[in-house]
Amino acid sequence: MSTLTELNELAARVRERLSVLHLGAPLGELETLPGGHSGLTFSITAGPASYVVKAVPPGRRPGGRNDVLRQARVLRALAEAGSVPVPGVVAVDRRQPAWFAMEFVTGEAIEPVLDDHRLDADLCRARMLALPAVLRELHRSGPPALEAAAPFDPAAELDRWSRTMSAVPPELREGAEDLMRSLAASVPTGLPPVLTHGDFRLGNVLCAGERPAAVVDWEIWGYGDPRIDLAWFLLFADHRNFPRLGREIPGLPTEDALLTAYLDGRPAPPDLDWFRALARTKMAAIMGHNLRRHREGRRHDPDQERLPPTIAAMIRTARDILG
Repeated sequence: MSTLTELNELAARVRERLSVLHLGAPLGELETLPGGHSGLTFSITAGPASYVVKAVPPGRRPGGRNDVLRQARVLRALAEAGSVPVPGVVAVDRRQPAWFAMEFVTGEAIEPVLDDHRLDADLCRARMLALPAVLRELHRSGPPALEAAAPFDPAAELDRWSRTMSAVPPELREGAEDLMRSLAASVPTGLPPVLTHGDFRLGNVLCAGERPAAVVDWEIWGYGDPRIDLAWFLLFADHRNFPRLGREIPGLPTEDALLTAYLDGRPAPPDLDWFRALARTKMAAIMGHNLRRHREGRRHDPDQERLPPTIAAMIRTARDILG
């Protein structure tokens, strides 16, 4: 069966389900939404309502980032809890290729120091300062009873990104071996696991004005140490962490200011510097992996050639943090 045929069948299934929710309303076409690298993402209208559809690519297994049913489960659990803003899930189809539909939330998901934008600096600051409370509420919610899942403790998280780093070409990861040894020699005791987003940052939060309207992109959510999410979020506060990539936003809150907002009067968690170093290690590994795929012709993106200075800076500053 051709991919086009499978996509047409997927569109028919989506339209059939939404027609039940919107009896007699005109249904739009299933339109591809650009920008995603996990699964397939579409938009569709049903009368006055707009939806986003996430689907498993035809011929692919519904695992990892393509497990859209797993994403739907966490979104429904969070929507029911009501403490973290997420799009509401309106339909789930478990037949293969599986898909789910969620509300289309109007807003902007822009990473101030990395994305090309013309946002006012004060708006960037306000949005960034609004996020620590969202992350705090996510971590306060604890692990909902969604499924049996082994939590990622600090050692498991280090092992995960060590394997990714080891696949990066040696010329792109100078100093990485020493960094990995230093991290392995000082793995902290894990905190009680909480629900983690896995890629929590402003670029994955739709904002309406200054207000966070919906946290999106839940492909790698899990249970783990809250410091993993926290350190990753803090990394995006300073454009100097991203040589040749980052842009200065006057008045953007510092890592310390964001940490203070997240803690909300609580004491700082222990060993946070280890997680800050791990976040930089993770970023270097991801960027090195993406650059390798480009150079091998597996995903053509010439913009990846801008990454080496940032990869080197991530490794260097991670080693400096561990000291």
